Amino acid sequence: MRLGVIGTGYVGLVAGAGFADFGNEVVCADLDAERIAQLARGELPIYEPGLDRLVARNVHEGRLAFTTAIHDAVSGAEVVLIAVGTPAAADGSADLRHVLSAAEMIGRALKNYAVVVTKSTVPVGTSARIREAIGHVTDVAFSVAANPEFLKEGDAVNDFMKPDRIIIGTDDERAGEVLRALYAPFVRTNDRILFMDARSAELTKYAANAFLAMRVSFMNDLANLCDRLGTDIEPVRRGMGMDPRIGSKFLFPGIGYGGSCFPKDVQALMATARETGGALEILDAVHRVNERQKGILAEKIAAHYGPRLRGRTLALWGLSFKPGTDDVREAPSIRLIERLLEEGVRVRAFDPVANRAIRDRFGQQIELCENNYEAAEGADGLALLTEWHEFRRPNFQKLKQLLIEPVLFDGRNAWDPKELRASGFTYYGIGRPSIS
Repeated sequence: MRLGVIGTGYVGLVAGAGFADFGNEVVCADLDAERIAQLARGELPIYEPGLDRLVARNVHEGRLAFTTAIHDAVSGAEVVLIAVGTPAAADGSADLRHVLSAAEMIGRALKNYAVVVTKSTVPVGTSARIREAIGHVTDVAFSVAANPEFLKEGDAVNDFMKPDRIIIGTDDERAGEVLRALYAPFVRTNDRILFMDARSAELTKYAANAFLAMRVSFMNDLANLCDRLGTDIEPVRRGMGMDPRIGSKFLFPGIGYGGSCFPKDVQALMATARETGGALEILDAVHRVNERQKGILAEKIAAHYGPRLRGRTLALWGLSFKPGTDDVREAPSIRLIERLLEEGVRVRAFDPVANRAIRDRFGQQIELCENNYEAAEGADGLALLTEWHEFRRPNFQKLKQLLIEPVLFDGRNAWDPKELRASGFTYYGIGRPSIS
């Protein structure tokens, strides 16, 4: 098939390259000329494991192209994907300006029947608004469908190529046939396509992310209770996860969720509920708990050093909101860095891929290092914020020699407190007994 993709951000780039890899002819369009020039040079604007090779292969083999001309992506396409941003408005609702603008541009460029598919995460009722926006500017026949993405940053390529479910929201039989054919190569061994109406499909994406966010906030709240009780969240977490009704995923306490999905989607779903005259009270608590949790490590640091905190140097390992990405949007690291700077603390930090993004945010206010041990050298303590693989089993003896004081603040419960006590460290985790 010939596909057009509007937007070359995280979703658009992964989807465009993924569909091209299955033999489709894909043209990705973006109004950001610098981004398109960057892609034309073979450079990716985002970090996502495996995506660079996927893009390069399909560009080389002539199945994937990039342009600033929307007409080039839409003309002749059988399917056009809208994959532009939906940033949060001031009230937490999703800002649809980019989506509706893309819809209008698609409508003006249509020359043949096409299925216009929403990949962006959008509120209930957006498909109808897209249909209206396109219909105002064209007499060419078209269909609209919702096809939300379920991609995890850090594993997006695998999620796209081997999806656990494909949700298509449309009541249009012709659109359904086109999209079933498009996804046929993805479901040869297991039919994972679920058809429903567009409004239900739009809600499903928000509901899934909100539920996962709820699990994270519940575990963080429970971990804080463990801190007050002097118990250990780790065996509690494992015991809960053994229950097949609960399962073990998203039961890891830490310093709060971040990124481009959970924070935005939770607030957008809450805004949708308010627009109906109701409320989602559980999600309100989920959001409050997460905002508080982002400050939990700063509280532990302040409690340990007390009035001796000002003038100290702290090392931070990991800056992205999770491993496998350079995304620092809503990252807990930002909250901690801001708090430390306010307290007069010197910050030395390292992240395998997110240093540049943090430099863009803080400039020369913090020192960004070339590796994790360089960040630790001469620091009064170390905080682990992102559990990248190379941070999970560091050389603790070397680390102890580099630090002025052997103090560790484990924001991801990645390390063994007993092992660290035996090595002479003072250890603080999340919901784990403090050991010195």
